[in-house]
Amino acid sequence: MIGLALEQAKEAAAAGEVPVGAVVVIDGQVVAARRNEREFTNDPTAHAELLALRDAAEHVGNWRLETATMAVTLEPCPMCAGALFSARVSRVVFGADDPKAGACGSLYNIGADQRLNHEFAVTPGVRAAECGALLSKFFASVR
Repeated sequence: MIGLALEQAKEAAAAGEVPVGAVVVIDGQVVAARRNEREFTNDPTAHAELLALRDAAEHVGNWRLETATMAVTLEPCPMCAGALFSARVSRVVFGADDPKAGACGSLYNIGADQRLNHEFAVTPGVRAAECGALLSKFFASVR
C-alpha cells in the first residue's frame, strides 16, 4: 500500500506539488490512489487524502468507508484526519511523521480521541525513511 502511495507522491513532486500520495484499500482491493493537487487546482483542500477519500466513496457508493484502510506517505494533517474520522475509515497507515501539523499522533491524535464518536487504528512509520527522504529532497529543491 505505501509503495503505491509513494508512486503517487513521486508523481506529485514531478508536477511541482508537495510529494504526498494516498491510497484507499477495501477488502484487499485498491479503490483509490491520489496525490496532492493543491497547486494544480488552486484548491487548499486538494490534499491526497481528501481526493482519495472522495474517489473511494464514489467507488463504493457510500460516504461510510468503515472497512477502508488508507495508506499515506505523510502523517495526515488536522483537516485530513478529520475527514478520515468523518468517513469512518477503520485504519490509517502512514510513512513520515509530521511534527509541525500531524494529527495522527504527532500534535493531535484524532483517530484515538475517545471524545469523538468514531476511532480508527493508526500504524505510523511504514517506510518512513523513504517517505521522509522524498519530502526532504523536494523541499531542498524549492528553497
